[in-house]
Amino acid sequence: MKRKLVCMMLAAAVTAGSLAGCGSQSGESSGEDQQGSDSGQDAGDSQGVDASGGFEGDGRVINIYSWNDEFRERIEAVYPEVKETSADKTVTTLNDGTEIHWIVNPNQDGVYQQKLDEALMNQADAADDDKIDIFLAETDYVFKYTDADVDVAMPLEDLGINPETDLSDQYDFTKVIASDVNGVQRASTWQCCPGLLVYRRDIAKEVFGTDDPTEIGEKVKDWDTMKETAAELKKAGYYTFSSYADTFRLYGNSISEPWVSAGSTVLKVDQKIMDWVRDSKEWLDAGYLDKSVKGQFNDDWNKTMGSTSKVFSFLFPAWGIDFTLKKNWDGDNGVWAVTKAPQDYNWGGSYIIACQGTDNPKYVKDIMLSLTADKDNLLEISQKFLDYTNTKSGMQEAAKDSKTYASKFLGGQNTFEYFAPAAEGVKIAPLSAYDQGSVELIQSAFSDYFQGKVDFEKAKQNFETAIRERYADLTEIQWPE
Repeated sequence: MKRKLVCMMLAAAVTAGSLAGCGSQSGESSGEDQQGSDSGQDAGDSQGVDASGGFEGDGRVINIYSWNDEFRERIEAVYPEVKETSADKTVTTLNDGTEIHWIVNPNQDGVYQQKLDEALMNQADAADDDKIDIFLAETDYVFKYTDADVDVAMPLEDLGINPETDLSDQYDFTKVIASDVNGVQRASTWQCCPGLLVYRRDIAKEVFGTDDPTEIGEKVKDWDTMKETAAELKKAGYYTFSSYADTFRLYGNSISEPWVSAGSTVLKVDQKIMDWVRDSKEWLDAGYLDKSVKGQFNDDWNKTMGSTSKVFSFLFPAWGIDFTLKKNWDGDNGVWAVTKAPQDYNWGGSYIIACQGTDNPKYVKDIMLSLTADKDNLLEISQKFLDYTNTKSGMQEAAKDSKTYASKFLGGQNTFEYFAPAAEGVKIAPLSAYDQGSVELIQSAFSDYFQGKVDFEKAKQNFETAIRERYADLTEIQWPE
């Protein structure tokens, strides 16, 4: 019954539910799968290195599924076994001739997960060179794949990685995100994604008479103070944020229960989500947000990061500054700066998962340790890409080294000085396999309410309809009283 339901859900591109039942259930694994998952420390031993420098017994093709070039670029930057990458960026050759094949599909419209799920369904029967060895998952849907019942993500201990010792320097909340409900860690990440407030120095000087990060930090230190600051900005002709979506992650990070508890078919909308709805409507009506900007990652939103924009600030982790803000900015370096946000929060993170059935367990272990446990490598990634990486001691060092870790884009400011304390304050919200759809659809449903297209009750009804269409197994949607 479970197997049939899983296949039906995947065929309908539903993002919740189990995967392994369609091809690699526990007890039905291929020989390679059984060897990798049952051999414990032996699966990750480096004692079998052959004369060419590779791992004896491992295959010669490593298939990695991802949605962009981020992971490839970081492997190329720090993994010592890399020899070269093809001109089209699809194959990275290692020193012993082993090839990493990069299978990249866009995240938009669920394409990446759909392609990944199709491949996972065929994992048990795939030829060795076609098997998935590593795949990436974002925080919003990593729980879907690390679920113990799904059984597509190898426990790290099966690779020979001890999370308590090998990953002891990682931030605790990233390890929680990477674990199943039983506390078994099944993924690891080089990233830690605490968020800050990123603001325009020129607007700050004009409105507040200073652009000093410490002084601006006092003006945005909590939501009550932030509202007073928003009134000052409005009076001067500026918006505090571009969109109601800009603040969602801070509220969403504060929910007390998962959207759907393990084993349940009841979706519960947390009070913090409704607080976001209330506050967003208030801020829109007060003119603190730009009503013409609907959501994020669209053309209107991108334009509010340009030099002619009237938007004062954004809420971003390190990747948001590098991948989004910097990309859309058309002015000089040094105009933007960072300071602490109204509350500590985390946004995002790319998790590395070893796929059950891999024929390259030793290489997978070596890559995972090199990219997520080697402090020197992680500091090099931080230096080259300004990622806030997942090593507590390393980030404390970076926070004190403004010369090495200065951001040219931010005029020489050391972002790690602000990210480090923010990371210590992050308390990650409880996760579920329904997170991505819930986060996307609640914002979409209430966007029409914010824009005056529907009333409050209709927005709730629209969310219920949309979430049931996305997750057909839900039996009830509960709203806070």
